[in-house]
Amino acid sequence: MTLTSASHLPARSSRIRGVAGFLIAGLLVFGLAGCASKGEGAGQGGNAGDNAKAAGSVLPAAPDDSVDRQRARIRLELASNYFQSGKYDIALEELRQSLLADPNYASAYGMLGLVYMTLGQNDKAGDSFLRALKIAPQDPDLNNSYGWFLCQNGQERASIPFFERAAKNPLYTTPGKPLHNAGVCLRKIGDIRGAESFLLQAFRVDPNSPIAMYNLGEIYLKARDADKARFYSQRLMGNYEANAQMLWLALRIERLRGNQNEQASLEARLRRLYPASPETEKLDQGRYDD
Repeated sequence: MTLTSASHLPARSSRIRGVAGFLIAGLLVFGLAGCASKGEGAGQGGNAGDNAKAAGSVLPAAPDDSVDRQRARIRLELASNYFQSGKYDIALEELRQSLLADPNYASAYGMLGLVYMTLGQNDKAGDSFLRALKIAPQDPDLNNSYGWFLCQNGQERASIPFFERAAKNPLYTTPGKPLHNAGVCLRKIGDIRGAESFLLQAFRVDPNSPIAMYNLGEIYLKARDADKARFYSQRLMGNYEANAQMLWLALRIERLRGNQNEQASLEARLRRLYPASPETEKLDQGRYDD
């Protein structure tokens, strides 16, 4: 993954432990994703699971919520749980019940978009996200989710205004997520200057963002700026349990720096810990520029 907003890293100490591999080879993502750190992360990025939590853990019911909205909230929570468990058919039924209870529930349409997106039913996913945004056009989670949907379906440029809208919402608690997602999307289409700008913004907002650090490391490595690349790589390695992608980045940086001892150490570590990884295959074939 291009560590885009998408998977989880194992935590080393006090933070939540996640699944190694927040970097998606090609694009992480969805900003829908968080990572667990040493001390908790895509990119999305993240992943669908994070968005499911966001959609399910909606704001507490307000005193003036209607009975129908309260019923819809309960169904949405159930749908979110089933979605995270991979029980997509049951999640869809719960969402149907949620929208029967409250046909104007934007969060339920957003969750529906995520389920359809996961199932590869992109027409239905796009329609669901747009219905959600028609009801709640400023909702940051919905804008971030729809932006990632566009990014994953060849509409990278069109995704940027949605990420920007999400990031600018003063009530959004994770503004770094749409920022690093925008960076990942622009990097995907070769707009390195634009990607760098968004990723640096994401890093300023969230200095522990693994997706921002990884992608900035890759950008500066390819620009042959060893000092900047090493800064982000070392910070990443210092905060997260190293996976194959992180080790591959770090050893290529040391190769650029001419530090043969450290490069050899990292190569041995990669082969020992991740012998069957694509990164080890590249190492064995000498494909350092891939």
